[in-house]
Amino acid sequence: MRLLATALTLATALALATTAAVPTATYAATTAAPTPPVPEPTPPALSVQVESGVSKGTGRLTPVAGADKLVAPLGVDPACPAKIKIGMRSDAREAAYSTMRVELDAPLTASRPMLTSYLPPGYQVGANLLVATPAGTREGTYGLRLRTSSRTLEVPVEVVTVDKLDNGGNLALRRPVTASSQHVNANYPPCSVADGDRSSNGWAGGNGWNDATARAWPDTLSIALGEARQVSRVDLYTLDTERYPASRYGVRDWDVQAQVGGQWQTVAQVRGNTAGTARSDFTPVTADAIRIVALASNGANDYTRVIEVEAR
Repeated sequence: MRLLATALTLATALALATTAAVPTATYAATTAAPTPPVPEPTPPALSVQVESGVSKGTGRLTPVAGADKLVAPLGVDPACPAKIKIGMRSDAREAAYSTMRVELDAPLTASRPMLTSYLPPGYQVGANLLVATPAGTREGTYGLRLRTSSRTLEVPVEVVTVDKLDNGGNLALRRPVTASSQHVNANYPPCSVADGDRSSNGWAGGNGWNDATARAWPDTLSIALGEARQVSRVDLYTLDTERYPASRYGVRDWDVQAQVGGQWQTVAQVRGNTAGTARSDFTPVTADAIRIVALASNGANDYTRVIEVEAR
């Protein structure tokens, strides 16, 4: 027991070191418990996470991936590359340092060449892998290989234009985003509000936008739709975690606007929101862009914090 406790403590330490009439929107209530306020949400402490598991005693180091394939769109903002969860699981009989190599077909580039961690038997380590498509990359299928000493896992990477993405009906997915300002104390790229990730778990680490003007309104977030399209619904996901609930840190009041014939029109309003998600339904319009005009947030710091915006 004492040896296991020592191994677990060492694993944790090493993981830390690796690093017209305007309708009103409707929204669902949240159940997140309030926590003491802090001046500003901070980025996640861990870029690599170690999880417990069950050792099978095979002696193998097994590569794992969070998806069977990765879709990497062309022409997107470099600040928001394609992302996939990768990792490795130790089925060894004893704890050891473990390494997995990351290989990616050119001209695609990966955010890391390898993943290394101390792993007790049965434990698994995971991290996000960012895959960028440089200018001039052609459409097609490329190879991503995760190699350990005993096994190789191949994950195809499909490179397509934004127009060929399976967007699930979300017209804003991977479309160009512009914002009135951007906070510089962490990674808050505006393009992340159209990357398809609704989770607040990556807050301040590249998943979500934070403006740079505390207590100064309005803040704007615009998404170009590529061409004139019929839109009748906009969903907004604001910051909402157990530590940073929407009722304290999320956006409270905003207008939804659509650009019709070169002019912005307010098509919906949200007031008094305390939930992580708000849906705005309105009379269909043919628009080539949508815009969120933030007017107030919950909490004393009054920043605008948006995780994702979807248009349908």
